[in-house]
Amino acid sequence: MKIKTDEIASVIKHEIEQYSANLEVSEVGRVVEIGDGIARIYGLSNAMAGELLEFQTNDGAVMGQVFNLELDTVGAVIYGDYLSVKEGDLVKATGRLLEVPVGEALLGRVVDPLGRPVDDGPAIRTDTFRKVDIIAPGIAERQPVTEPVQTGIKAIDAMIPIGKGQRELIIGDRKTGKTAVAIDTIINQKQYWGTPDAVVCIYVAVGQKESTVAGVVETLRKAGAMDYTIVVVASASDPAPMQYVAPYSGTAMAEHFMWQGKSGKTPKHALCIYDDLSKQAVAYRQLSLLLKRPPGREAYPGDVFYLHSRLLERATKLSDENGGGSITSLPVIETQEGDVSAYIPTNVISITDGQIYLEPELFFSGVRPAINVGISVSRVGGNAQIKAMKKIAGSLRLDLASARELEAFAQLGTELDKATQRQLDRGRRMVELLKQGQYTPFNVVDQVISIYAGTKGFLDDIPVPQVREFERAMLDHFQAAGKPIWNDLNAKKALDADLEKRLTDAIANFKAGWKPKT
Repeated sequence: MKIKTDEIASVIKHEIEQYSANLEVSEVGRVVEIGDGIARIYGLSNAMAGELLEFQTNDGAVMGQVFNLELDTVGAVIYGDYLSVKEGDLVKATGRLLEVPVGEALLGRVVDPLGRPVDDGPAIRTDTFRKVDIIAPGIAERQPVTEPVQTGIKAIDAMIPIGKGQRELIIGDRKTGKTAVAIDTIINQKQYWGTPDAVVCIYVAVGQKESTVAGVVETLRKAGAMDYTIVVVASASDPAPMQYVAPYSGTAMAEHFMWQGKSGKTPKHALCIYDDLSKQAVAYRQLSLLLKRPPGREAYPGDVFYLHSRLLERATKLSDENGGGSITSLPVIETQEGDVSAYIPTNVISITDGQIYLEPELFFSGVRPAINVGISVSRVGGNAQIKAMKKIAGSLRLDLASARELEAFAQLGTELDKATQRQLDRGRRMVELLKQGQYTPFNVVDQVISIYAGTKGFLDDIPVPQVREFERAMLDHFQAAGKPIWNDLNAKKALDADLEKRLTDAIANFKAGWKPKT
């Protein structure tokens, strides 16, 4: 029997092709050192900075990321259970960057920084992923901040307004109400849900106790705010790499909604709260020192500024060509004994567009929210206010600041003339008017009516302890007999001469018939 050589050649060729099609070529290395969430790996000579790695352990695959490229080894951080990784374990380079799941499927859920649910709910089903660490949109892709984000807090919306696309720092000592300001802002977005102004909220908890985060989630659930909120948790018990990456993961989830505007979808606005970035900086310092990067001021690495700048730079208002979506950032920083001149506070102050400073002395004297109007500032200002609020709140800040100075002067027992005494009395009433209970955000129209009544002198002859009682009764009146004026103000969002006269008359008539209960 004669065998054809070309037939044999074709069979061999076919077998080789099949073999090469099934062959998977990947670069692998071995763990030479492991501890505290950091691994040193030998053999990944072609690894890229920031590349995702897969650690093959006895308990399954654990993900990590390249951080340091050294002469013989690669320094990597491990996302997940680093205790399951042992020396000698195989490590595979994936050729990919870190990604997290994004989309509507995450709304109402509590997830870890890798997008895995931690709320005992069902698995998150989404086929959309986004890179965790990206370059922020350039100047040409942005536009100025002009639309307000209403926090529902009178003192902030009147004097330190926040706009869509702004970065506003919340800073203060521990237990001064920083988280309460952030949670109030989330709860206040409920009234806009389902409208073109709807805002998706991403609350990133970094380095907090799990019981504290559970309390925040329960508060949001009771207020009906979890419908439009994603909670990303890297608690105090989580390893430093998870605390480091959590804010970036939350921002990637927000960017999905921001870019939806380009395809005409809603919601296209997101609000990111990072609570708090001081703990992220501490986690990053831990990683850097373990990776033997040189320490700088306060033992932080030299690139700790870049850590926060590249995160907060992603907050923006996109241009109309890009859909006009936005990410608004409210980073939280905890100070020690009110020291805002420390390294991390000054870094973040210089990156943001203003700060809300919460003062312990005010907090403990009963002024809550304890906002110090002297050093709190918004660099967007009146551009991020409705016209009615901009008109009536213009002098409020200066009035309060000058009343604070007069208060210190009056404590010396100095005799004051009538004009000065009048200014001091009005300042005290305005401070009382700006006090607000926790988790009770005010509609912006109610805020305008309250502050209008205060700045126009309607409260000047009302005793200070009765100011808030008068305010409650007045706002109830505008939901009943005065409802037409409230509706007009809500529709116009501005105070023209006719509406101002009607508002003045309505407040005067209400005051004439009002009697305090106490």
